[in-house]
Amino acid sequence: MSNTRVAILVALALVVAAAVWTKMPIGSVTGPVQSPPASPTAAAPPAPTPAPAPSAAPAATADAPPAAPATPAPSASTATPAAPAAEAPAAAQTPATPPANQSTPAAEAPSPAPAAPNASDQFGEQQTLTARKVVILKGSATWDNAFETLVGSLKTLSGFLDKQGIKPAGSSLIVYTSTDDAGFTYQAEIPVDQDPKNLARGMSIGMSPEGPTLKFVHRGSYDNMDNTYEAITNHLDEKKQEAKDTFIEEYVTDPLTTTEDKLVINVFVPLK
Repeated sequence: MSNTRVAILVALALVVAAAVWTKMPIGSVTGPVQSPPASPTAAAPPAPTPAPAPSAAPAATADAPPAAPATPAPSASTATPAAPAAEAPAAAQTPATPPANQSTPAAEAPSPAPAAPNASDQFGEQQTLTARKVVILKGSATWDNAFETLVGSLKTLSGFLDKQGIKPAGSSLIVYTSTDDAGFTYQAEIPVDQDPKNLARGMSIGMSPEGPTLKFVHRGSYDNMDNTYEAITNHLDEKKQEAKDTFIEEYVTDPLTTTEDKLVINVFVPLK
């Protein structure tokens, strides 16, 4: 090849190179120059290689198994017993309600029923009395101080028998021998099985009333005896029965130790 041709080819190559150079963007020129810093940036990825973080994930996975047993076991089991615990107090409160049933005490409130009529008491029951030996103390009283006087006579008889060591053989009796608007006369009597000695003034030994009678029951204060005797009079009128002019009271409860509103007294009306 001739030197001229070579020179032409070289010149053309230079022209082509120059043309290519001029048409290339500036950034592409600088790009290659700055590529070295870019490559360090690319090298940065190695830094994340401490992505042992992913390896940490396996670590977490390894720890997870122990955590897993803890989670199911406690939470579920504890929640379940909690429900029965709630039921236990509910059951406990059920008996508590029953204290409302301490309204049973309200039913007992009629315990002062000794003073009230009793369904078992037969009003006007026929009963025959048998005579018994009694120690007797006679007396009289006005209606205003009737109960105090009667109790005083029974107390005198009771004290007399106590001193002689004689026990009563039955309930105390009051026998009304006469009555008027102002007052009455009576005999206080206590049944005995043996004769007392050295009778005090006004005392005697005798026999209690006997024979067919009608029995009525009074419960409560002696002051309310008027109501009982009125009911007795009405009963005799309705039945057209005639009574003797006397009444007998048997003190079922001891008037010396029983409060007046708790008295129980059998009233016997001798029939003609």
